[in-house]
Amino acid sequence: MRADRTRPGKRAGVMRDTDQPREALSPADMQVLAPFPLAAWPARDPAASLDGEDALLPDRCLALLDGLGPRLLSDRRAITASLLAKRWAFVATAAPLAAMSVLDRGLDLRLGNCVIETTHDGVWRSRLVLRQLAASHAPRTGRVAWREALVTDLFAGHLTKLWRVLAQVSGIAPRILWENTAVRVYSLYEKRLLHSHVSPAVRRRIAEDFAYLVADASPDVFGLDHNPLARYFHAPTPVPGDAPQRFRKTCCLYYAASAPVAYCDGCPLLRPGRRGRGPGPARP
Repeated sequence: MRADRTRPGKRAGVMRDTDQPREALSPADMQVLAPFPLAAWPARDPAASLDGEDALLPDRCLALLDGLGPRLLSDRRAITASLLAKRWAFVATAAPLAAMSVLDRGLDLRLGNCVIETTHDGVWRSRLVLRQLAASHAPRTGRVAWREALVTDLFAGHLTKLWRVLAQVSGIAPRILWENTAVRVYSLYEKRLLHSHVSPAVRRRIAEDFAYLVADASPDVFGLDHNPLARYFHAPTPVPGDAPQRFRKTCCLYYAASAPVAYCDGCPLLRPGRRGRGPGPARP
């Protein structure tokens, strides 16, 4: 899989969200985003924090994984990388996509504006820490281009770069990191945003943004040769005696760092009818 392509933001005539004026979020805006791990700089725990651009340095990324592994009960870098990616995929997408879809505001997700927190004391306490917690407004005309610029900054300019380095230093398959990302985005929209108390017009906008992400977004906004959110989006599988479940195509390895062994709701090891179905070994 090619990790990078020409970024849309570099093409002539394409809007870049970083070119848009930004203003502070209002108290009402912050209330909407309160359920999500978002904070203004400085980080709460400098010892467990890393500047976003520094995370792209292989030696710094490797040290991050090795320091985090014991706290996650992980004995392999690939497992640690997957668990970190699951958390950071939530942290990096939840507030920014909620701001975009609910508030029509665009946070600055450039890595230079972000601090990566890895605080974990039995549970994750990491947040998206922004050096400048301000946001652009969606234009009265041209929202589609504005949205594309935001999504490009979030994925091609942020997560794609981080996942490339994580895969390089840990040996984990990039597809696992991308499905970790995809399931976070699905859950955000399907379980939260689409059920939020908003006007009909805002609800339509949320639905349109979700459809864009999982079906219509160009591979270019991810810096890849495909749309990874579309790749893993499929109809839930019927589960006898339970609600339908969208089972993953890849395993996130959560079970390999849990004691006692536990599984994600969408773990492919638990899919009905799976050949060789069973709990599997304690370590892959």
